[in-house]
Amino acid sequence: MTIDYLQKILTARVYDVAVETPLEFAPSLSQRVGNRIYFKREDMQSVFSFKLRGAYNKMANLPPAQMKRGVICASAGNHAQGVALSATRLGCRAVIVMPTTTPQVKIDAVKGRGGEVVLFGDSYTDAYDHAMTLTKKLKLTFVHPFDDPDVIAGQGTIGMEILRQHSGPIHAIFVAIGGGGLIAGIAAYVKAVRPDIRIIGVQTTDSDAMDRSIKAGKRVTLPDVGLFSDGTAVKLVGEETFRIARMLVDEIILVDTDAVCAAIKDVFQDTRSILEPAGALSIAGAKAYIERSLKTKKPLKNETLVTIACGANMNFDRLRFVAERAEVGESREAVFAVTIPEERGSFRRFCELVGPRNVTEFNYRISDEAAAHVFVGLQIANRDESAKIAAQFEKYGFKTLDLSHDELAKLHIRHQVGGKSALAQDELLYRFEFPERPGALMRFLDSMAPNWNISLFHYRNQGGDVGRILVGLQVPKKEMKAFRDFLATLGYRFQDESANPVYKLFLG
Repeated sequence: MTIDYLQKILTARVYDVAVETPLEFAPSLSQRVGNRIYFKREDMQSVFSFKLRGAYNKMANLPPAQMKRGVICASAGNHAQGVALSATRLGCRAVIVMPTTTPQVKIDAVKGRGGEVVLFGDSYTDAYDHAMTLTKKLKLTFVHPFDDPDVIAGQGTIGMEILRQHSGPIHAIFVAIGGGGLIAGIAAYVKAVRPDIRIIGVQTTDSDAMDRSIKAGKRVTLPDVGLFSDGTAVKLVGEETFRIARMLVDEIILVDTDAVCAAIKDVFQDTRSILEPAGALSIAGAKAYIERSLKTKKPLKNETLVTIACGANMNFDRLRFVAERAEVGESREAVFAVTIPEERGSFRRFCELVGPRNVTEFNYRISDEAAAHVFVGLQIANRDESAKIAAQFEKYGFKTLDLSHDELAKLHIRHQVGGKSALAQDELLYRFEFPERPGALMRFLDSMAPNWNISLFHYRNQGGDVGRILVGLQVPKKEMKAFRDFLATLGYRFQDESANPVYKLFLG
């Protein structure tokens, strides 16, 4: 299998449009993690992503008759730009079906490169299904973003370049996984030439189709996917990419949104470039891999790790969210809910315990005659420090909850600490996520029963592709079945937070 792909990669027609990107050493990050970290700068391609390689290789190998009719693809953005640019270079029509959640910067870029954009659905899978319908209707050739041997071979040229650019020992290469085309191509080449090098995939915890598929021994379809890393938001991986990954990928690491935000900041500090979330996934994975090793008898030290910086199509407004969450992701901030007795001097005693630490946030409101609740954020040096701080607060009589990994606290409560209401009877508290586009919020509100009173509401546009709202709903117990039916048909991701202790402390 790898011999066929090796030949395909060696003869791939990518350099008519793609460039050999640099393999760049990251001095600051390397020093901090105690290993040599390299970025393979695929964000420096003309479309700011590696996707150009596979798209062009596929299209350049099409028969003339198919090329004349034109091509179609489904893509969250980066593959779309590769197809659009390739079509312009090869002189053929290109119809691009994109999810409605695609960042505007990617939509504009595709149109600017001559692509005909059709927006459909909330995920890649939705767009793919619609593109399949249009393929038959318009008699175009479908250019798959990952599950195609020519596309896989095009992406595999990245592995060829890495081994040419770094002839010395490499412990591992870290690769973001969406549908699997990038890691399949890189693994096919590297394992054929240098089987000693570990190939490690990286996925987000809410878009882990490949990880689940490999563990299950068959392709698994996710019911939904997270939208923060839109470039890897794939519900079902490809047949061929799954086959290759199952054989050649050594392991897959899962990282959360905070870790990805921290990785975007890491790359910026070393290069002054800003990657999109999918583009920084591999860096987040490498850091998690090193951190995990520190808890073993053989911590990873002075090894060479290559990460694929695979895309930089970032919406500028999204940086507000990235900057806020990067501190938590890098374990530089811990947040706590602390209960303080309402007695003379207790507030001062608590502040003395905080001491010289840098305070990132401090919210206080009197609750009742017996106690008050404080929401406090503190700068920390490492991940383990938050537990030590919480233990110290407890030791001196201040009941403490460590909220550093609580999504409700980080997304909403920190912005609305303020009190309880005796009027909020039968209140349920839910977090919802919906695609950030015009009309989505009204769709949510219109779908609710008119007699369900909204007792609490928090929404903050943080520049991402997904909107996040916190809603308190007063639902009488006799209407709970209707409420559950409402949740089932709404079509948005949700989380019941009614039992979350931070809700009880500050809002419940």
